[in-house]
Amino acid sequence: MLQRKFDKVVKGFFPDAKDAKDTSIHYLGRMQIEHELDISRVLMATSVCSDDINVPSTTFFNVLFGPFIMGGLGGLPFSGQTGMTAFAHHIPDEGSAFIFYGPHIGVTLDGELGKMYRPRQEETGNSCGALMLALSRLQDEKYSPNMDNHDDFQQMKLEESLIPYREQILESSNQAKAITEAAYDIINKKIHEHLKTCKDEFHVNKVTLLGGIIINTDYGLDDYFDARNFEVIDLRSL
Repeated sequence: MLQRKFDKVVKGFFPDAKDAKDTSIHYLGRMQIEHELDISRVLMATSVCSDDINVPSTTFFNVLFGPFIMGGLGGLPFSGQTGMTAFAHHIPDEGSAFIFYGPHIGVTLDGELGKMYRPRQEETGNSCGALMLALSRLQDEKYSPNMDNHDDFQQMKLEESLIPYREQILESSNQAKAITEAAYDIINKKIHEHLKTCKDEFHVNKVTLLGGIIINTDYGLDDYFDARNFEVIDLRSL
């Protein structure tokens, strides 16, 4: 019953979102049937936020090798070209690669985006914490991230990456959703850039990308995933 209520709330914001388990089954099936990939030889990489709440978000983790962790705060692929190269070198012989990426956002049963009830906590907390912190700072027109702060490099870099989207985010009727959409755009572009730059490091031809937004619900309930990009790239065409 509660899951059905969340389904209605989530789809009010993300009409095309699917239950995370259904997402896994759907895209694993497409990889096998449409693209004839051997799932037993696929190495998975993720570029999702390091937030612990994202670990159980999909069953890809239970089926594929890995994951190789590319993402940091907000889901940006902070491992960079070195990380993409290392991932390329770890793929099974005669196998292929799968990269699952995107930001996340919480939602409560009351329909509040950017918040969620975490395990064993009585009050709501931010999700994504890093993006909601960035939002609170970007709302101050005088604020700019301190890139000399190497003790908080990922947060500063995340905020710097969001600066070009600042006006668009602040003009939105739902700023929490807008900053999450902006983060997806940044991650998607970076993944494609790193893949193209490092394509010669892969000893396989095909890389599958699945990008979108993870929607966190309540503890014990399934999360959702709003897929934005699914493609099987032939690296020889890049």
